[in-house]
Amino acid sequence: MNVLKTLVLGAALLASTSVMAADLRIGLQDDPDVLDPHRARTFVGRIVFTSLCDKLVDINEKLDIVPRIATEWSWSDDGTVLTMKLREGATFHDGTPIDAAAVKANLDRARTDSESLRKSELKSIADIAVADASTLTITLSGPDAGLLAQLTDRAGMLMSPASFDNEPGQNPVCSGPYKFVERVQNDRIVLEKFPEYWNADQYHFDRVTFVPMPDTTVRLANLRAGDVDIIERVAPSDLETVKGDAAITLASVTGLGYQAIEVNVANGAKADNPLGKDKRLRQALNLAIDRDVINQVVGAGTYQPAHQPFPPASFAYNEEIGSRSRDIERAKALVKEAGFDRVPFELTFGNNTIMQQVFELVQAMAAEAGFDISLRPTEFAALQSVLKSGEFEVGQSGWSGRVDPDGNIHQYVSCQGGLNDAKYCNEEVDRLLNEARTRSDPATRVKLYDQAQAILQEDMPVIYLFYLPWPFAHKATLEGFTAYPDGMIRLEGVDFSS
Repeated sequence: MNVLKTLVLGAALLASTSVMAADLRIGLQDDPDVLDPHRARTFVGRIVFTSLCDKLVDINEKLDIVPRIATEWSWSDDGTVLTMKLREGATFHDGTPIDAAAVKANLDRARTDSESLRKSELKSIADIAVADASTLTITLSGPDAGLLAQLTDRAGMLMSPASFDNEPGQNPVCSGPYKFVERVQNDRIVLEKFPEYWNADQYHFDRVTFVPMPDTTVRLANLRAGDVDIIERVAPSDLETVKGDAAITLASVTGLGYQAIEVNVANGAKADNPLGKDKRLRQALNLAIDRDVINQVVGAGTYQPAHQPFPPASFAYNEEIGSRSRDIERAKALVKEAGFDRVPFELTFGNNTIMQQVFELVQAMAAEAGFDISLRPTEFAALQSVLKSGEFEVGQSGWSGRVDPDGNIHQYVSCQGGLNDAKYCNEEVDRLLNEARTRSDPATRVKLYDQAQAILQEDMPVIYLFYLPWPFAHKATLEGFTAYPDGMIRLEGVDFSS
């Protein structure tokens, strides 16, 4: 009888181990906002979408654009017509086919829906035609050098059109390797494997659970305790701990994005603040911030100072743009020139360990120039609503970056930009950025971006702080994981070692 009990217990233990091995838990820094790629705006949401919603094209670790639902594509000679061939046999999670009509419905929703944040990304599209079930023709109003890169992200993600009227942000019916199961706000998002996915045999987990953990220490502790399997954005202060722990592996890559602060200049009543009304104060705040201190104190040398939206890896990056060092005396003079002794304002940011440290430093440095900053930490998803509605004076602005430089600037500072929370609008900046979209020659585009940046450095609606590294850590038993420059977690080919 005891032997039988032992055998039963052993079998149960093996079964339990097997179930655990088929599940993956991922620790996120924040809780995503809506799970609708056309209306979402958070970085962590994009991580969830990478498993939940397939897209037309993607990037590889070298930033080359590679097929997903679109298996091949071609441009007309004048660069205004994009023809895409679609993968046959792919289906949405509700079993309906992913055909040209469904893709058209998604792109049309993304570019016209009143709540869509993808409209500025797809602004160049004039018409979409279904040639046949597997062929789509996209006609542009003019050449758009960045369109294909936009389709590697949320603008190219696909949901079942049948779900559009059923609150897809709360109950998404998507197209990726994993389908939606449940969400408990600020606790977990649960996905399970979609067996009919076109590449299902390359995805090895039965269930994927995303767990928001804003505190970096808590995230790492959960990984070391075995409660999660992967965490994103390891704190710089924890990098040596991770490297010294044989049970976990560090996977890090230089990213394409940045952290910044934006000043509300025209978005509702909150724009009626000193910084919103006087560019000299924005310039002064920019000069008061010592980015090298942020890099060393918070970033442990991994937060490369930023003065523009383009990372050094981008062809649009110009190392001569922006002030290279802090100039506290010039900052003080600008405050006096604007007619102030002290300038109070509120800075709203996402409440996590790193950003708390960053903005406490900004608060202290700016005080020396005459700024009295009141810090307003808020839950990260709530921050997105605050920024969109204009209920802020100065706010945290983070961007994970895009392959094409247009994706790092246009939607943030163009007059109708989908993420232009400050409502900054300069017609000459718009003209330059729109023209840069129409040119395929990088050298020509650089000249246009340089001209736009000269104006932006004067107007200073966005103050850039540092470029983002993407440090991930995972259990050493997890194999096949690669860190990508866009910071996404791609699970194709990832599995626990046997």
